[in-house]
Amino acid sequence: MNKSDEIGKAFDFRLFKRVFAHTKPYQIIFWVVAITAILSAAFAVGIPILVKDIINGALDSKNSQQLFTAIMFMLALLIGQVTMQLGFNYYANLLGESVIKDIRVRLFQKMMGFKMTYFDNSSIGVLVTRAVADMQRIGEIFSQGFFMIVADVLKMISAAIIMTIINWKLALIVFAILPVILVATRLFQQAMKVAFIEVRAQVSNLNSFVQERLAGMKIVQLFNREEVEKEKFRVINEKHQNAWLKTVWYNSIFFPIAEISNSIGIGLVVYFGVIQNIENIGLDNKGAIVAFFFLMDLLFRPLRQIADKFNTLQMGMVAANRVFKILDTSSHIADEGSVVKADVKGDIEFKDVRFGYIKDEEVLHGISFKVNAGETVAIVGATGAGKSTIINLLNRFYEINSGQIVIDGVSIHDYTLQSLRSHIAIVLQDVFLFADTIANNISLRDENITVSEIEAAAKQIGVHEFISSLPGGYQYNVKERGTMLSSGQRQLIAFLRAYVSNPSILILDEATSSVDTYSEQLIQQATDKITEGRTSIIIAHRLATIKKASKIIVMDEGQIVEIGTHKELLKKGGYYNDLYKAQFLEEEVA
Repeated sequence: MNKSDEIGKAFDFRLFKRVFAHTKPYQIIFWVVAITAILSAAFAVGIPILVKDIINGALDSKNSQQLFTAIMFMLALLIGQVTMQLGFNYYANLLGESVIKDIRVRLFQKMMGFKMTYFDNSSIGVLVTRAVADMQRIGEIFSQGFFMIVADVLKMISAAIIMTIINWKLALIVFAILPVILVATRLFQQAMKVAFIEVRAQVSNLNSFVQERLAGMKIVQLFNREEVEKEKFRVINEKHQNAWLKTVWYNSIFFPIAEISNSIGIGLVVYFGVIQNIENIGLDNKGAIVAFFFLMDLLFRPLRQIADKFNTLQMGMVAANRVFKILDTSSHIADEGSVVKADVKGDIEFKDVRFGYIKDEEVLHGISFKVNAGETVAIVGATGAGKSTIINLLNRFYEINSGQIVIDGVSIHDYTLQSLRSHIAIVLQDVFLFADTIANNISLRDENITVSEIEAAAKQIGVHEFISSLPGGYQYNVKERGTMLSSGQRQLIAFLRAYVSNPSILILDEATSSVDTYSEQLIQQATDKITEGRTSIIIAHRLATIKKASKIIVMDEGQIVEIGTHKELLKKGGYYNDLYKAQFLEEEVA
């Protein structure tokens, strides 16, 4: 959708209704906000009326008792107004925060169920903006937008009615100025609508750029790209600045016009009010002129602020539109299976599986193979052969185009996603660790996995000594993405994470491709331990590490070209033999 389309739908009534549908669980709070808004307007217009009566009554009659009573009554009105305003502000914000809490949970749950394809094609920075900044904008619909506008409109209508009752001639003078402010407000609102669309777009671009560069700072510094990236950031930041400056410019034009109009109105009321007093035409009290000052403030000040509140409402609606687009996205793995198994033997079979990340561009061309329970099977091949794709399909991160994948004689589509993935553990080449303790990164905060169980598992696969040598041991915080550990150490943590989950099927994806010799030895020992007695699939770059595999599947350009043991494939003198010799020569030269 382009920018003009988004602007056009910013105040779509169906969208507005959809946002407010989330207030249903909070009906009591909703009505508290509505009632306090009404009472706040009533108290606000009551004060000018009382001022008029004080000037015309108590002051003219010089009755001190009457004046004291009126002052006490005014104090009560002021306390009532402050109380209602306090209640309105608190409960409007409470309603807004409650609504965005619910929507944010739904959004996060929705994003967790997306296919990997969605994340492949989406900017993480933009998604973060939707889940954080845009959510706050939606909350402002309630705290600073809609209800504030309703409260201000109530005050304006009440003020207009009271003015007409007090003196309709002076009221007409005031009303004559309204069209100027209304036109200016409308033009201001339209201009700000466009400006804020641009602001939100630039905020998303800025978030995305900063997040990517910070995540990839090592590459930026390694290739001396600091100056280049700084220049790119300067351009993006300048666009962000210019977008905000447009809003500043429009505010700078509108508010002086509104102030001038208000001042002209005050001057005209004073002039014609005094003339009416002198000529004694329809006005027999001085308090009315003073009351008009208060009432004009209740009429013009909300009118000036309504434009700004419309902008807040506008930004909230735009943010809601963007968030609901994600909530309405159907890019998720269909969890329609019903099979739940407590135990899985680990028989795996691929039957003529075809798949492509992009439509009409196949990556796998009719893959068929079988892995028996308890076997260790290796998959090898050149980069881009389709090795990792097989693993992604087994876990249903992506959906196959045709064919069938079966575990223990049951199609993976017939399992519930939770049941399917609970029996599979993966150790990836690029290990992701959270900014948390080693223990929590291993258990992933599963309350059923205790620290003592983690320690016992670590001893079994030979990594306890390494973890114990760290400050704090299992309570050592590895920081964001595990930056406090080496790549080999992160791999060992990933092995332990997989081991404690006690999977029926274990997958190792290039687990030793980027580690030092010492770490590789530890990982090889860990591999021998955790693959023992369970179905294991090893995607290997270093062919020397898979000699003990029950069988080796050799892939090339999305097809299986050879299957056999290490010795059988070497005897064939085919594709695997060429790969092995080429790698052996590379290691000798190194």
